[in-house]
Amino acid sequence: MSDTSLERRLQTLEQQMQDVLKRLQSSPAPTPPTKDWRKSLGLFDDHPVMKQIDQAGQLVRQQDREQGAA
Repeated sequence: MSDTSLERRLQTLEQQMQDVLKRLQSSPAPTPPTKDWRKSLGLFDDHPVMKQIDQAGQLVRQQDREQGAA
């Protein structure tokens, strides 16, 4: 590859990089996605492990009620 060809390619790349940087600087900053816990509601409704977790939680609550009544 000749030096002139390499220089031409380098100039082209530098110009492209300047164009990219100008676009990035002129475009508005992207807004970060909002973290919303409601998006995860219902994702695990039919999952067997989730059913076991729910049952275990109900058992703990029932035991707490019985201890509170005693």
